[in-house]
Amino acid sequence: MRSVYLDHAATTPVDSRVVAAMLPYLQENYGNPSSFHMMGKAAKDAIDEARDQVAKVLSARADEILFTSGGTEANNLALLGVARSAGKGHIITTTIEHPSVLEAIEHLEKKEGFRATYLPVDRDGKVSASDVVAALSDDTILVSLIYANNEIGTVQAIGEIGNALKKARPNVLFHTDACQASGVLDLNIEKLHVDLMTLNAGKIYGPKGTGALYVKRGVKIMPLQFGGAQEKGLRPGTENVAGIVGFVTALQIADEGRSEEGSRLVPLRDKLINGILTTIPKTRLNGHATDRLPNNVNISFMDLEGEALLLYLDAQGVYASTGSACTSASLDPSHVILALGMPYEVAHGSIRFTLGRSTTEADIDYVLEVLPPLVEKLRSMSPVRVDPKYYA
Repeated sequence: MRSVYLDHAATTPVDSRVVAAMLPYLQENYGNPSSFHMMGKAAKDAIDEARDQVAKVLSARADEILFTSGGTEANNLALLGVARSAGKGHIITTTIEHPSVLEAIEHLEKKEGFRATYLPVDRDGKVSASDVVAALSDDTILVSLIYANNEIGTVQAIGEIGNALKKARPNVLFHTDACQASGVLDLNIEKLHVDLMTLNAGKIYGPKGTGALYVKRGVKIMPLQFGGAQEKGLRPGTENVAGIVGFVTALQIADEGRSEEGSRLVPLRDKLINGILTTIPKTRLNGHATDRLPNNVNISFMDLEGEALLLYLDAQGVYASTGSACTSASLDPSHVILALGMPYEVAHGSIRFTLGRSTTEADIDYVLEVLPPLVEKLRSMSPVRVDPKYYA
């Protein structure tokens, strides 16, 4: 049976070049970076070099890069760390953020006395710079917006929003979750006007469990953990040297090839979108038609359950998802699709196909071949009926 992996937004295979870069720090240079001997120094030098390379990709300073266990920790460190350093205040975000952002802010609201504004988005998942500026108040301390949405692929105008924020209230900090944007979009922090940025190795063909947080020099942030001086005391614990080396290797490879790979993926993405929308009735594209990630296809199939369609696709060797991998254990409908103004029935029928380096045109052809009869079969058994206004 043919195997077609279309869940690259959840995670990616580790690039062979990344594995090669990591191996010496697993088997030979395995010293603790805090040790005062040659093996420890070799490990510390590798981390210092990695920090320099991440900073180069972001056009940042090396001392502004903190290594973490991934995107979730980096998002939590950014939000909780900034808020607790400020002590009180107002935070602005949107209704379509990753759970690691939304749940952190909800915790600050319910448990620590902070105030939050959750900006709505339009039907394509976009928020405007004017809406963000209009939500500012005298006690606003932080704005956090996802660069490219992990479910629907919509890309926000982070640079425009950041510029507007700095003009309106230069003291308000701006954080962006760039986990899905890494290796696809420009990460230049000067162009984006951000003070904090989250990155994740597992989305860019690097090792899972490794990531980074850019923290602009001068930004005050409190640690979430205690017990060591690593990462300037903001992320204590023995560093994952091999993971860090793998992460920076993956980031460099992805950044260097992002234009070429993006140009390759867009036609495949659009072929899948157009093929589904034209051959399968009662379908809807979720997310912006053009301001979207080059590998993201999110479709709502009306009159069926998305989980059932996933199982049928799995049986045909097609691996996709219904949304964020971080909420896959939940049967609740996607909060992102609901935020677009769609009802529960539409959200429950949404499927996310995310392409990657291994995706070929033959893979897309195969999906377009097996998908229509599966949808037809499930609809014949389903009691769900969606109002035509949502897909007309």
